[in-house]
Amino acid sequence: MLLQVNNIEKSFEKGVPVVQDVSFSVGENEIFALLGASGCGKTTTLRMISGFEKPDKGTIELEGNIISSNKVQISPQNRGIGFVFQDYALFPHMSALDNVAFGLTDLPKFKRKVFAEEVLCRTGMGDYKDRSPAELSGGQQQRVALARAIAPEPKLVLLDEPFSNLDAMLRDTTRKEVRSIIKKAGMSAVLVTHDQEEALSFADRIAVMNNGRIEQIGTPEEVYYKPKTKFVAQFLGRTNLFEGEVNDAEYIDTNLGCLRLNCKAKGRVTCSIRPEHLTIERPNGVVNGCSRGIIVGREFKGHDITYHVNCQGERYIVHTDNRVLFEPNDEVLVKPLEPAVVLSDD
Repeated sequence: MLLQVNNIEKSFEKGVPVVQDVSFSVGENEIFALLGASGCGKTTTLRMISGFEKPDKGTIELEGNIISSNKVQISPQNRGIGFVFQDYALFPHMSALDNVAFGLTDLPKFKRKVFAEEVLCRTGMGDYKDRSPAELSGGQQQRVALARAIAPEPKLVLLDEPFSNLDAMLRDTTRKEVRSIIKKAGMSAVLVTHDQEEALSFADRIAVMNNGRIEQIGTPEEVYYKPKTKFVAQFLGRTNLFEGEVNDAEYIDTNLGCLRLNCKAKGRVTCSIRPEHLTIERPNGVVNGCSRGIIVGREFKGHDITYHVNCQGERYIVHTDNRVLFEPNDEVLVKPLEPAVVLSDD
């Protein structure tokens, strides 16, 4: 394992914990995301990995060597870790080439600019090597910052909200380019973001953080389709939450009818079912496993439609493709396409 974070904790003013008992690992050539709302502790965790903050408890290991603990603190420049800041932190008085060459202190001076130019070319910025940061767009500055971070060939690159300053279309394009560059370079990365779509599309695995703790770690598919807690279910996108009595270990009674569960359970439980795991049909006769409802809201989004359906006094969200056409006040049957996911009490 390349990076191992073991039970780290950090407190600032008045001893209020910002990071609590956080543990995770990052493998070779893996992109790992710390996802959470502002103030959840994800950036503080990243700063402890980089060496800008020291943990109060726990240890951080890189390639089996302790780089941070309450007794050991290797300086950031000696960790062999690249860092891409949210604001890129490029030197305004230097060209793109000089910015990248600045950190290549292990190379002889006459080789630094040659190698820096090679790295800029790998990030698609070779033609802009003589421009200052002020003469570059946000996406171009982002790639120069990435080139500077990967030029010393670190095993690990840390990305602190690197796409947040870009507009939506440029953000998507740049994200794909950066992921490709990191993968081709054979490096690992830890991304900090509050953007669910960004984490799901960019990372190989995701840790969802809440109030200084990690609530779930898994692949994008695992954390989205099989959330373990109510917070994860809601933070990763829209979902329908409901409580009910489990009557047969694998089924739950709800206003949507008797739904199948993704695992065995007993007694009163809380469940989640994604809007795209429901569909609606015209009420032509009685259909087992469906519940009658009334359309109370409709959001047309081009490629799909979001419906709000009232079933026995409860409102549910249903995502369908744009060929499933209903209007407000239409009576429909709500049909589950997948099992409901049982959530923990946390």
